[in-house]
Amino acid sequence: MHQIIAPIITNNEVRPGIYHMRIESAGMAASARPGQYVMITCDRGLERLLRRPISIHRTWEGGLEFLYAAVGNGTQWLSQRKAGENLDVLGPLGKGFVINSSSKNLLLVAGGIGIAPLVYLAEKAVESGKNVTLLAGARTTNQLCILPMLPERIKYKAATEDGSTGYKGMVTALLPEFKDLADQIFICGPLPMLKAVALNYAEQLRDKSVQVSLEVRMGCGLGFCYACTIKTRQGLKQVCKDGPVFEMSDVSWSDFGMK
Repeated sequence: MHQIIAPIITNNEVRPGIYHMRIESAGMAASARPGQYVMITCDRGLERLLRRPISIHRTWEGGLEFLYAAVGNGTQWLSQRKAGENLDVLGPLGKGFVINSSSKNLLLVAGGIGIAPLVYLAEKAVESGKNVTLLAGARTTNQLCILPMLPERIKYKAATEDGSTGYKGMVTALLPEFKDLADQIFICGPLPMLKAVALNYAEQLRDKSVQVSLEVRMGCGLGFCYACTIKTRQGLKQVCKDGPVFEMSDVSWSDFGMK
């Protein structure tokens, strides 16, 4: 883990309200793993006192890339930063995705901005010789992942709620079609999407390793404040340090978020 002042190389709006940022930090890039995140200080005002967790979208030899939505005070502030400015960044943090050595075929399911860490996972999986299928969903075409961001060798299918691209409906509705072809499944998206999969597809997926990346409010990112505590089959866990990636079957979804 590093705490650094990192120069911003680029920070561009790539979809309405969705930004792609690249920062310089060779040390973080060398130690980062798919599914991990960083905590970024967004200004020093009282409204943005706490750091914001941002998933690692990609790495390159000189630093990290982030794909994020400007939805709150912190990320709105982040979206206004320019190349040449500096960020106070803590990371990489948390436990990321684990690909079993015996797995050959991976299924990745992304809801909205949940695509961010899954692109990184897809790249590493393809590099290690795995077959990857990505199902990406969003409300409309403007919020879908941009295809040039994806590794060339992966299979890709889109779903939009308004039917403007690909399958019309929720991306999770595609699970029955693809689940039997996968040795492992990795899912990232908003909490209602993850809960819907856990509650509606638990029986169909009970023989699969299904890893989910949880999006919850975090305070410190280090396990000190207990703000992100959840119930699991192994007892209380903290998403910031025990996750954000968990086996879906381990999470107590019926009272998710209760401490």
